[in-house]
Amino acid sequence: MVGAVGGVVAPWVGSVEARAAAGVTSVGSERGMPVLSEGGLSEERLERLHEVMAGYVERGVAPGIVTLVSRGDDEDVAVVGTTAVGGDEPMKRDTIFRIASMSKPITAVAAMILVEECLLRLDDPVDELLPELANRQVLRSLESELDDTVPAKRPITLRDLLTFRLGIGLVFAPAPYPIQQAMNEQLVGFVPNPQAVPEPDEWMRRLGAMPLIRQPGEAWLYGTGSNVLSVLIARAAGQSLGEFLQERLFEPLGMKDTGFSVPAEKIDRLAMAYRSDFTTGELTLIDDPAKSNWSSPPAFESGAGGLVSTVDDLYAFGQMLLNKGTYGDVRILSRPSVALMTTDQLTPEQKAIPGLVPGFWEDHGWGFGVAIDTKRTQIYASPGRFGWFGGYGTSWYVDPAEGVIGILLTQAAFASADPPAIEPDFWTTAYQAIEG
Repeated sequence: MVGAVGGVVAPWVGSVEARAAAGVTSVGSERGMPVLSEGGLSEERLERLHEVMAGYVERGVAPGIVTLVSRGDDEDVAVVGTTAVGGDEPMKRDTIFRIASMSKPITAVAAMILVEECLLRLDDPVDELLPELANRQVLRSLESELDDTVPAKRPITLRDLLTFRLGIGLVFAPAPYPIQQAMNEQLVGFVPNPQAVPEPDEWMRRLGAMPLIRQPGEAWLYGTGSNVLSVLIARAAGQSLGEFLQERLFEPLGMKDTGFSVPAEKIDRLAMAYRSDFTTGELTLIDDPAKSNWSSPPAFESGAGGLVSTVDDLYAFGQMLLNKGTYGDVRILSRPSVALMTTDQLTPEQKAIPGLVPGFWEDHGWGFGVAIDTKRTQIYASPGRFGWFGGYGTSWYVDPAEGVIGILLTQAAFASADPPAIEPDFWTTAYQAIEG
């Protein structure tokens, strides 16, 4: 097959030199390993992945795509397309993407670093560091007005924040419930522009003025827990979340291109960001690097969705978790901490409440900042596989049972909480390439 690779028409299949020139890294070539190794990845079958991804670029679903699949000593990095619709700047391995909700696992690891240092404890109330969340009131029902409340039965804990069971979060419903309207007006719900969110103390004040939607520990409500964690980590560590992540996670892992903004000297590596127009189906620009919302540090560093990163930075983060907390000779977390955060923390009663999309809990669980596959319902749904996706068009998972790390990066935002076909197609073609 001939695909648009790196902004030019080039064959996917060819010599290592030809593939490298096209922005494609063959299996094992990075480490000088044989093309195929027992129990690794099949280069022949990886060509199917390359062809499928190139097809999405050719059909205009995404201007460009970067993928990585790793298993043992075998690694495959593929790059196709351009950084902009109709542009001639080729997508590259070091292109920077807005990773949105893939920030959540990174924030959870940061919290667990502080747990291991006994600066935070999983089951302690967060009231001391987050007094704005003390003495909560809870809505009688989702439809209730904001003053129709009952007292919370217990305080909110760190475990509640990590598992999104603090009692407040995004409501995936079209009805304009009073709490939805209030969260949106006060900019404590989903805010696509990171520059629009107020600074942390003001954000917490606004959130603290809201009633909870559910009793603490009762239900999984998406997202807000990671933003509250952003403030809690900063207050516990005595430095901003960005500073803490840089010092304790990004520098040790060599994640040199990950942060809450893109410095001027790197802004030319930030891809355009698009959203599909619901009426025409065409991609419309939502963030231009020339005047990007990520070109300067935000007032609120959102651990729920504010980070940018690259395929290699995310790969290093995944390797650390696959290696049970270590990366090279650096230990970030203990093995028990990684095991805990990647174990399903939800009870059957909590899963009786609808999740992200209908049927989500039938084959998923939730740990600390990560979704976990609990049942083999797809080729790629390996029980114990954990990770998450980002609404700007990205996906990242680690599979301890198969030894697989996979990363999909595009600049075309997902249109709903249920990712489009490109995401399951990437994972299907990645897993069909497994040898042994």
